[in-house]
Amino acid sequence: MKALKTLMTGAVVFWLSACAGTGPVLYPNTHYQSVGNQVAEQDIAYCRQMAESAGARGGSSAAGNVAANTAMGAGVGAASGAVGGAITGSAGTGSMVGAASGAVWGLLRGIFYAAGPSQPNQAYINFVNRCLLERGYEVTGWQ
Repeated sequence: MKALKTLMTGAVVFWLSACAGTGPVLYPNTHYQSVGNQVAEQDIAYCRQMAESAGARGGSSAAGNVAANTAMGAGVGAASGAVGGAITGSAGTGSMVGAASGAVWGLLRGIFYAAGPSQPNQAYINFVNRCLLERGYEVTGWQ
């Protein structure tokens, strides 16, 4: 029981860290050094909020990706199962089996894909970079 609790806690920590996404990496120029890390993090949060308020999206929803991959897998599986079933004599049964196996494949693909960090779209990155530049920071990249 204790091992299961430890495993679940580790999985939750991993999932939350994976969902944290990417962020700007700041060069330690004179402005950054004068304000310090805490103020720089507040400025990053402000610029992120400004980008989202302007309509730029910071990343894709992990749950949305899982659902889309599951639906896509079910559709592809149903189509291929129907073709296979038509060849063997029962398109309906083949379609059902294909949809079920395709949905499972899509669900697993979506879950494993969602575990990695998602890269924000380019408009969001450009907005945050410009906001930080206007505040005196130099962005070296995102990670």
